[in-house]
Amino acid sequence: MRILVIEDEKDVAESIQDMLCDTYVVDLAFSGEDGLFQVQVTDYDLILLDYVLPDIDGAQVCQSIRDAGIVTPILFLTGKYMIRDKITALDSGADDYLTKPFSSKELLARIRALLRRTQSYWHNTLAMDDLRVDTQKRVVTRGDRRINLRRKGFDLLEYLIRNQNRVVTRNMILEHVWEYGIDELSNTVDVHIKYLREKIDRPFGSKFIKTIHGMGYTMTNDIDT
Repeated sequence: MRILVIEDEKDVAESIQDMLCDTYVVDLAFSGEDGLFQVQVTDYDLILLDYVLPDIDGAQVCQSIRDAGIVTPILFLTGKYMIRDKITALDSGADDYLTKPFSSKELLARIRALLRRTQSYWHNTLAMDDLRVDTQKRVVTRGDRRINLRRKGFDLLEYLIRNQNRVVTRNMILEHVWEYGIDELSNTVDVHIKYLREKIDRPFGSKFIKTIHGMGYTMTNDIDT
């Protein structure tokens, strides 16, 4: 699992990275702007976010992440302890709030709790209009028709529909769906996208999988995309 730490104090950020690196892959961002860029180009399982950043307020960073349609759990790590600060953070879209200084054991416990909550959420049936994806039974239907998919085709569809209305790059897809080294210049993603289109788009009136030229793909029911 991959975690992003957005923290402007380099020693604090690296200390958290050292604390977590035995269990998780940990990336660092030292400003709000850098953090916002990283969440757009990389899939994270969790974001640890400082409240006070040099360029953008942490609550604004959190709100921007949510406005972009990214539902990754966000845990604030901050020296601010007033109730109004906690309310602002949670209202901006954060899932939890931990006041500095904190113990490594408490941080790890909160991370595990947020990840458990997320994993439980992901077991729900996913939907877009008349398309339904049952992630437990691995069954796909559109309208009253059942669609049979190969294993990687299903995995790719699940990833796209979980990130619906968000542009995902080929590298993001390779990292998440294949999870092992495939040459990013290969046509693996394009081949599987074409396969999915043949299965879930072409036989029906509306098309969900869109190519965003120069960027990647998105799954949306917006006909203007």
